[in-house]
Amino acid sequence: MQRKPVRIVVYHAGQCDPKKCTALKLKRHGLAKIVYQIKFLPRGAVVLNPFSEIAFSPADRKRIERFGLAALDFSWEHAEKPLLKNVRGTSRCLPYLIAGNPTNFSLPTKLSTAEALAAALYIASFKEEAYRLLSIFKWGHTFMELNMERLENYAKAKNSGEVVKIQKSFIKDGA
Repeated sequence: MQRKPVRIVVYHAGQCDPKKCTALKLKRHGLAKIVYQIKFLPRGAVVLNPFSEIAFSPADRKRIERFGLAALDFSWEHAEKPLLKNVRGTSRCLPYLIAGNPTNFSLPTKLSTAEALAAALYIASFKEEAYRLLSIFKWGHTFMELNMERLENYAKAKNSGEVVKIQKSFIKDGA
């Protein structure tokens, strides 16, 4: 039985270089829908939000199947916390990962929108979809190579609490 594709929506604030924007490239390849107002994010979707106090985990899979996965694409230096606390959907922050994109290569937590979406998909056992998103970027495989051990461990967690414990061990070990 063919499973229906994961609905991926990105709120795009237009604060980045359109030539380097991973969200816009995902749109051009038909892999994501772009919205220009936060209120147009799908109700009930899992929203990747670095200000969330709940870690993304495999437990979010059912919600993604039902409502979709959303990302927020804008400069985090200019992000307004009050605005982001009121994002509709279920906000989740990603666990500790290393960027593979050329702009922030090897920097912890400085993921591109495409990397963030792929990480969430991988952790929630949508591995094919994760690889498909990253396949359109020359550096996509680098992100996976840098984070494979972390992603595999996060994907085995039962819930957010376990993801946080795993994350702490990676940070403590400097991995």
